[in-house]
Amino acid sequence: MPKVWIERILNEPELYLLRVDDDQVKYFEAAWEIPEGITYNAYLLKLGNAVVLFDAWKKDYTEEFIEALSKLVDPKEITHIIVHHTEPDHSGSLPKVLELNGYRAQLIGTGFAKKLLEAFYGSKVAENFHIIKDGEEMKIGGKTFRFITVPWLHWPDTMITYVVEDGLMFGCDVCGGYSIPEGIDDINEEVVQKYLPYVAKYIVTVIGHYHKYIVQNMEKLKKLGIIEETRMILPGHGLIWRKNPKRIFEYYEAVGAGIPKKGKILVIYDSMYGFVEGAIKIALDELKKHGYNPVVYKFTDREAPPVSDILGDIPDSEALIIGASTYEANIHPRVRYVLYEIVDKANYEKPVLVLGSYGWGGVAGKEIETIIMKSKFDLVETIEARGRATKEDERRIREGVKKLLERLNK
Repeated sequence: MPKVWIERILNEPELYLLRVDDDQVKYFEAAWEIPEGITYNAYLLKLGNAVVLFDAWKKDYTEEFIEALSKLVDPKEITHIIVHHTEPDHSGSLPKVLELNGYRAQLIGTGFAKKLLEAFYGSKVAENFHIIKDGEEMKIGGKTFRFITVPWLHWPDTMITYVVEDGLMFGCDVCGGYSIPEGIDDINEEVVQKYLPYVAKYIVTVIGHYHKYIVQNMEKLKKLGIIEETRMILPGHGLIWRKNPKRIFEYYEAVGAGIPKKGKILVIYDSMYGFVEGAIKIALDELKKHGYNPVVYKFTDREAPPVSDILGDIPDSEALIIGASTYEANIHPRVRYVLYEIVDKANYEKPVLVLGSYGWGGVAGKEIETIIMKSKFDLVETIEARGRATKEDERRIREGVKKLLERLNK
């Protein structure tokens, strides 16, 4: 049985967290390896003559959601359901909630959200639906609800809700992260430090394709005064931010912009029989001589790291080193797939050094160059060796690393 949390977040207004810890999911969106799991967070706000539900849980946990919700309120009493984002990990249990509610509650969301709900669950689900306009305000239970669209974080339907009088921001996927934190909020710094790398991984894999919109939408929220005024951020995954809400805004913005951590170089390579690994070891030695801290991911006959973990380490890296074998007149398939996802999900203006090894013909380097040249990445040099690296190859690799580091210090 999954762990279910029913926590009172505030007394005035009366606000509750409903969270389920999904430790069974292995591949988020059937794509991204998340052995760390994920939470689904919904919220219930009681306001005298109004009961507002913010989002829901994945369909797999509908029974648990209804049971948890029913401990706080009879579903028939829910007057409003705010749909920030219709992806089924947040909307899957909504049809059952509405059925038990007798379809009395008014749904609130973007026009795109209405269309998606109808497509996912049928037209009846969205019969009583109010389509918001960007910046629209609505009085519910004596409180002012401001609805702000933030499209492409990470679907076109995405919006946030800001309860003006209390400085509460409900963001759903915005400001969320992977993993199952030990607590519910950011009060414990140790919990936060464990959690933040999973936030970066989440941002890149889930929103990375549209990462320019992270910066744009954060600027939008700044101009509206939301970031300065927010007293609590309540996302649909992971920790609630109430000790320092601004921190998660800044973290999202830094990942979206690819702001590097001084000294961090990301190294990714395959090595079928040790030849590429030999070249990489030379590069690592040179990096360490210059005081850099390489983070290494390798594909060998003994290991294959999660691509989602690799992607999560790109935004704060200063530069990348890619090592690849030529395989069937192309890039080794593992590295080829990683490169495809890097360019799609984590396309930043960072320098890249390419190292390679081949037997009868060197092709991987040229293919990688073609991919890199179509991206924002800055190709420094491509160095390939036939088989193991010779003394001359070693000299070239060390010079290539120096060129990479010079590019950083310009």
